[in-house]
Amino acid sequence: MTKPFLSFNRHLLAENTLSARQRELVILRVAHLRHCGYEWAQHTILAERAGIAPEEIARVAHGALRDWSTGERALLVATDELLADGTIGEDTWHVLVGEFDDEQLMDLVFTVGTYALVAMALRSFGVEPETELLPHLPNGH
Repeated sequence: MTKPFLSFNRHLLAENTLSARQRELVILRVAHLRHCGYEWAQHTILAERAGIAPEEIARVAHGALRDWSTGERALLVATDELLADGTIGEDTWHVLVGEFDDEQLMDLVFTVGTYALVAMALRSFGVEPETELLPHLPNGH
């Protein structure tokens, strides 16, 4: 399963129609909500490369929705809703449709689902972070 999944995941990262910034905000939110320190640490690095400031990364974990653009706030709320309910709420969907096209909306759902799966696998298999990830681990994860 690992080889085909990594091929799919590589496609999701490289061909995602969400911007790198949008994608990493979503993945960080998934990592936080799924208590996956490894995923959080890895994607903190990628988020920084995508231009996400450290204080923004911290806000993802705290769930503070003010100070985000309308689109980014909707992505974070949609991530929460997908993980809690398995669907995006009607009000959130309405905002998303005004900000993103159909392909981006599909990529949002697949990104959340994929990284929720990755978090489950990493935690279930007890994958330990490499030394270079240790400074990026969140407290308590």
